[in-house]
Amino acid sequence: MTVTAFAPETEERFVLARQVADAVLFEGYVLYPYRASAAKNRLRWQFGVLVPPGWGTECEEHDFQHTECLMEPKAGATLAVEMRFLHARRRTVQRVRPDGGFETVPELRLEDRVLVPWDEGSEERVEVVASVDELLGDGVTYSFRLPAREDTEPVVDEAGRAVGRLVRRCEEISGTVRLSARELDGPYRTMRLTAVVENTSDWTPPEGRGADREAALPHSLVATHLLMALSAGSFLSMTDPPEWAKGAVAACRNLHTWPVLAGEPGRADLVLSSPIILQDHPAIAPESPGALYDATEIDEILALRTAALTDEEKREARGTDERAAAVIELADSMPPEVLERLHGAVRSLREVTGPGPAAPDGFPDEFGVMRPDTPWWDPASEEGFDPAQDRVVVDGRSVGQGSRVELHPGLRRTDAQDIFLRGRTAKVEAVLHDVDGGVHLAVTVEGDPGADVRREQGRFLYFQPDEVTPLEDDV
Repeated sequence: MTVTAFAPETEERFVLARQVADAVLFEGYVLYPYRASAAKNRLRWQFGVLVPPGWGTECEEHDFQHTECLMEPKAGATLAVEMRFLHARRRTVQRVRPDGGFETVPELRLEDRVLVPWDEGSEERVEVVASVDELLGDGVTYSFRLPAREDTEPVVDEAGRAVGRLVRRCEEISGTVRLSARELDGPYRTMRLTAVVENTSDWTPPEGRGADREAALPHSLVATHLLMALSAGSFLSMTDPPEWAKGAVAACRNLHTWPVLAGEPGRADLVLSSPIILQDHPAIAPESPGALYDATEIDEILALRTAALTDEEKREARGTDERAAAVIELADSMPPEVLERLHGAVRSLREVTGPGPAAPDGFPDEFGVMRPDTPWWDPASEEGFDPAQDRVVVDGRSVGQGSRVELHPGLRRTDAQDIFLRGRTAKVEAVLHDVDGGVHLAVTVEGDPGADVRREQGRFLYFQPDEVTPLEDDV
């Protein structure tokens, strides 16, 4: 095993994957309206936080991540692993006293920004390269330690006079990366790769403080994730594995993280294991003009709302964090043509050389649903449809409101979170038709304590007929 900088060819493969990994690393880093005083920015870093083990027993957060995935390495292959996380860096603001010393203050107001205390995130990387042969048996373990450190940055006003300073302190942090592999039985040379990241800090809460998350964060690995690349060979998709590997994939244990194929579409030699569930080969939309750190919102809405902040709000945002300041500048300087691109993009259109064969009027489709000849945009097209009464034929059985079905999502490589619904039973609430002639079943999952609320509000899950199996015949 070696701990070194990656070879140029490995580094090149990581470049594209890091664009998505950066979005994971800084997900929720600073939320709109990008001010430290905003309530939503007072609870920092919700994803991939690995806390010190001495404190993890007092909370619901974890001190480790456990990744398992399948790979088919070629002879002599090596595995390059990059573990990335943020190290919380606590920033305090100090003002120059008349005697030339410094005093800590809650804010320092300048012409263009208002500096306030804040926890910044310093990006850290741990790189490990090991041959696949080294991973067999007990595997390899790499331990790392980052010492505590403190630095200061002078603050000057618009006239260039020193008016204060920023003091940044990082606490000591330590951890381990453990890698191992086991060859599976079968006709193919397939291995189960296990990668475990642990926070091994010996920090414990000060006596009498109790469970204090704010005190634990500087000793935590934040937004922890892994990039893993084979020099020769490939990984198998954990979301859409080949039929012969489905049993082995189901036996893999992934705790507090989920691995997906990453990098260029069509390649399978790189995996991103992230605390946020993604689909295979995730990518940043080409229309996105820059990082906004708030994936719960749409870029267009965020850009418009950010541009509409008051001058005072923008001053505080600029003083909160350099990344928040960059968002403000991006929103203020975005050209109209760039903003227009954010309004939406269609990526699924294909050329049609001619109309397909028309079905006879009133001819039922594969699910036994009658197709009217009226265009979807004509109000008359809704006549004859009744979500509460309509039924579809699934596996030769009639399904409609009140039917019980078993869910089998994922036939179309849908949301990776569908794996949590696979095999669950549900009740059909309505049969719906879209403007393209598709049929959808609105369902509520049995055992969901919020099913009554979802039913009252009309907030259902939707599946197509070939993604369900009827459980009983309706009388």
